[in-house]
Amino acid sequence: MESKKIILTYAGLKNLEDELENLKVVKRKEVAQKIKEAREQGDLSENAEYDAAKDEQRDIEARIEELEKILKNVEVVVEDEVNLDKISIGCTVVVYDEEFEEEMEFSIVGSTEANSLQGKISNESPVGKALIGRKVGDTVVVETQVGEISYKVLKIERSI
Repeated sequence: MESKKIILTYAGLKNLEDELENLKVVKRKEVAQKIKEAREQGDLSENAEYDAAKDEQRDIEARIEELEKILKNVEVVVEDEVNLDKISIGCTVVVYDEEFEEEMEFSIVGSTEANSLQGKISNESPVGKALIGRKVGDTVVVETQVGEISYKVLKIERSI
């Protein structure tokens, strides 16, 4: 069975590669030192520091494995090659929320990079799915948990 391709922007790829490098080079050494220090304290059966360090080591190794799996199946969207005639992954979109009468800006990214607090929405989210393929001037109606939301597409530009 083939793994699902994970779509990332170049910035998202760089962030994951940096995190992986940090985990392998810095965090592994830090936790190994914690384990060594905890072992030197003697009896491991009642050593909370040792247990905590081993838990941290397990978490780090799991995250390294997860990142390596993601990076093995990644497809990078080159923002410079994004077609600005219609919305796609790698675009930043300015829309007008017709209910609240305000402009909003979204960057369309792959699900791994999504972060609503930073205005990065997934291409797999309800809003992201509804916006993909639309053009400036289109009105998009999105079905959400709280009801329908209507956006008018004002501008499509490259994500920076």
